[in-house]
Amino acid sequence: MNRRELIAGLGAGVAAGVFGLPRFAGAQAAKEMVTVVKIAGIPWFNAVEKGIKKGGGDFGVNASMVGPANVDPAQQVKLLEDLIAKKVSVIGLVPLDVKVCEPVLKRAQAAGIPVITHEGPEQEGRTWNVELIDSVKFGEVQMQRLARDMNEEGEYVAYVGTLTTPLHNKWADAAIAYQKQHYPKMKLAADRFPGADEIDTSYRTTLDVIKAHPNLKGILGFGSNGPIGAGNAVREKRLARKIAVVGTVLPSQAKPLIMDGTIREGFLWNPTEAGYAMVAVAKLVLDGKEIKDGVDIPGLGRAAVDVGGRQIKVDKIMQINKDTVDGLISQGL
Repeated sequence: MNRRELIAGLGAGVAAGVFGLPRFAGAQAAKEMVTVVKIAGIPWFNAVEKGIKKGGGDFGVNASMVGPANVDPAQQVKLLEDLIAKKVSVIGLVPLDVKVCEPVLKRAQAAGIPVITHEGPEQEGRTWNVELIDSVKFGEVQMQRLARDMNEEGEYVAYVGTLTTPLHNKWADAAIAYQKQHYPKMKLAADRFPGADEIDTSYRTTLDVIKAHPNLKGILGFGSNGPIGAGNAVREKRLARKIAVVGTVLPSQAKPLIMDGTIREGFLWNPTEAGYAMVAVAKLVLDGKEIKDGVDIPGLGRAAVDVGGRQIKVDKIMQINKDTVDGLISQGL
């Protein structure tokens, strides 16, 4: 038992004495959950980590987060393999590539380690996937806003984290399908571009896109750094009035671009709540609780549950604009 586990065990033992429970119950080390995210060190996943740590404290789980230094599915797999070898109690995952992660997650399950995913509705090998949005609606509402700013006509492009990032591509699919059905005068100028998890990549991509498509009127970014990089490039080229930028952003990061009108509007769910929800669901699994439609997820409330599909979902889309950005920042976002 390491020092941290010893302290956790002693704390639990004191609590057991206070409430008249057998003291030996606290002698067991706290369960450990480690969540592997898409990339470490960016504001979005820093917010996720806050929720993970709060959930760990609230539910008595030793909860932490790790992630690769770069957007690299192979690095995610290595981190997952290390956690299986370490025999953690639960693995959390925000996957970069569902196919690449599938074999290692199946090994985790074979080792008796539950897997809780977020942004992984199609991830095989999971125990449950937790979402705070309706994925189709999330793509559609962003297309509605982009279309409004483009007067429902002209060329646009879409950015995703990687071409295999599951939810980014699902959102993009929904947005593009909605455009084709409702805005026939709009046109996707090129295949979707990867790199929306990295500001510098999105910035460089946008400079190239502006040069290749001089009639461009819109950029839709799925990945919290995509609209930031795109917005920086659009502002640098003094094209904010001509090219509308819409997408998934973190309020504190996007505020300058929102306030000067470069990013017309942003959309997200609360990443801190997402991290917290993953730990909450892990705790239900560890305690052997039944998870069914209408289950109360601590911190989120009642959730829609697809038991057969292993999906847990609440609808918490938030809009980030000039009227809402300061209030959302005051909430820690």
